[in-house]
Amino acid sequence: MPALSLGARAHRLAISLPTSEFQRPNDCPLDSCAALHAGTMELERLQQAEASLSASLARERLLVEQKDELIRHKDLLGRESDHRLMNGLQMVTSLLTMQSRLVGDEDCAAQLRMAANRVAMIGRVHRSLHALDNIASVDLTGYLTDLCKDMSTMLSADNNATALVVEGIALKVPSAIGIPLGFVVSELVTNSAKYAVGKITVRVAADPGGGYALSVTDRGKGLPKDFDPTKTKGLGMRIVMSLVQQIGGKLRFSSREGMRGTRFTVHCTCEAASAAAA
Repeated sequence: MPALSLGARAHRLAISLPTSEFQRPNDCPLDSCAALHAGTMELERLQQAEASLSASLARERLLVEQKDELIRHKDLLGRESDHRLMNGLQMVTSLLTMQSRLVGDEDCAAQLRMAANRVAMIGRVHRSLHALDNIASVDLTGYLTDLCKDMSTMLSADNNATALVVEGIALKVPSAIGIPLGFVVSELVTNSAKYAVGKITVRVAADPGGGYALSVTDRGKGLPKDFDPTKTKGLGMRIVMSLVQQIGGKLRFSSREGMRGTRFTVHCTCEAASAAAA
């Protein structure tokens, strides 16, 4: 047999190579490649994790939507409650004022007018405080200025010739402190207006001992020599003492014998204010 050339041998070898894809022999003991099996298992695990995460996100989204709806509902109920409260306070004020005009006893009439003024002041303060919703801090001097404008209007309606002045430094305080101080000022000013003639001064100042001081000064006849705010039977002073205690402050008063005028001062340190606002 003649020898084949190099080119003929290469051609014959190429023809002898298999042209179909590799097929796993029937007698192969391995079901699949170990690496391929591990990859398939990891893919299934990731797909399960993705499905679980998608379900969790859907639940969280639903909870957030429900929470937002509850907040909107609560806000609506709050506004409705405020509206009803203001209407109720206005009605009580009108009834007390009407009754004070009908009663024959002048002392009873004066007490009814005082009660009507207190209820009206609660409504005014509530309206002013409503502006502090969702506000962490308030400019105390500016807030008291607006409050005292309302009080001046009320005092003028009672034919009271008292002039109400607010002065002092610009001071930011937590709303949780500004709100009680607003009620304190309303009570002290109402009390001063009953006895003082002339000017009532509300002053916000830095306290040399640290913190700040809020004072209400009038030019009335002064306090009795044995006056003790902790033992007084007056409702207004008990309210003041309770509110001052609530904010961690201290109440001091001064009234010089033989001189006209009384000054009540609320001292509050920054530490006490922070603790009360927490």
